Amino acid sequence: MMDYRKQFFVSPGEKVSLASIDPSQTGEHLSSETALPEIQKNIARMDELQGLLYADGKQSLLIVLQALDAAGKDGVIRHVLTGMNPQGTSVFGFKQPSADEAAHDFLWRAHQRTPARGEVVVFNRSHYEDVLVVRVHNLVPKVVWSKRYTLINDFEKMLVQNGTRIIKFVLHISPEEQLLRFKQRLDDPARNWKISEADYSERKLWPDYIAAYEEALSKTSTKDAPWYVIPANHKWFRNLAISQIIVDTMEDMGLKLPLTRVNLQEVAAKYHAAAAKQEQEQEQEQAAVGKKAPKPAGKTPKAAGKT
Repeated sequence: MMDYRKQFFVSPGEKVSLASIDPSQTGEHLSSETALPEIQKNIARMDELQGLLYADGKQSLLIVLQALDAAGKDGVIRHVLTGMNPQGTSVFGFKQPSADEAAHDFLWRAHQRTPARGEVVVFNRSHYEDVLVVRVHNLVPKVVWSKRYTLINDFEKMLVQNGTRIIKFVLHISPEEQLLRFKQRLDDPARNWKISEADYSERKLWPDYIAAYEEALSKTSTKDAPWYVIPANHKWFRNLAISQIIVDTMEDMGLKLPLTRVNLQEVAAKYHAAAAKQEQEQEQEQAAVGKKAPKPAGKTPKAAGKT
């Protein structure tokens, strides 16, 4: 099995060039058919590991998904994270800030949604919008957004120190693949709602977005909160790489079932045995009642007539 964490990891301080990363690469896998069994195996293992994370209640996991439109953030959530138990998993989408969110610092709304111990949280877009969209559209001056890289690193460092493991993915597609997916949305009535004029106007800013992503990756990928650039032109390979990285990361967290807080022998003797005895007595009573039940009466004989 290829080590996708090593292959797609952005080294801290590395000068990133997305143009040098082929969004159509599939590693050692040549088709979805060969990858599907491994994806399913990863999803099953993810479910087991999440159960341990939830039971242990000492650590948490934050998964960040960033990408240009139609790169597959929703698809990853739907197909890769489907094995996660909803009881311990939350997904948050970051759209235009509300009035309340805009009135606070740019990290406030993200901090409200970080995972508690035992939880998995997925950010569909994230606090990185404030060094991507904000930068590309000149929503704040450069002197403001350029300072945010350090603030983000400090924020994520604090989360890590509090027991949160962070994995950050950029889903990397080509402009040609994006246009193809836009066309598919136009042609599919079930997905018409996902397309808008803004999708096409944003395409004109592709070089600006690439520059913004490259700087963000270079300045905010750390050992404890790493970025992975995932080739995403092939959806099945995207799902394989991401699922494997999540599993490998969770395996490294040392997750295990917590020790019981009670004396099991004492509980068994005091409560379980008593409950079992009560059930047995109830069954015996019901059996006894069944034996004593009168048989249904037969037909009453006709009275003899007078002579």
